[in-house]
Amino acid sequence: MAEVQKESHIRSLLKGLTWRVVATSTIIAIAYFTTGDISLALEIGFIEFFLKLLLYYLHERAWQLVPRGTIRNTVTGTENSES
Repeated sequence: MAEVQKESHIRSLLKGLTWRVVATSTIIAIAYFTTGDISLALEIGFIEFFLKLLLYYLHERAWQLVPRGTIRNTVTGTENSES
């Protein structure tokens, strides 16, 4: 059977961080072209960056709690991959 691998907290955080840099750059560009105000665009990007980073991290960690696709061994508490 294949081994189930879980992501560490730091890996989830780093994935979220790198994606937020890409996505926030897009939001800042859209806000700037919409408002014409770079300071407002950066403020929007700043708020959006941290809020969505937190939400992404919580979403990733919540998915680690979902047993779908795994079989839990009730005797040892370990997990095995479902084929």
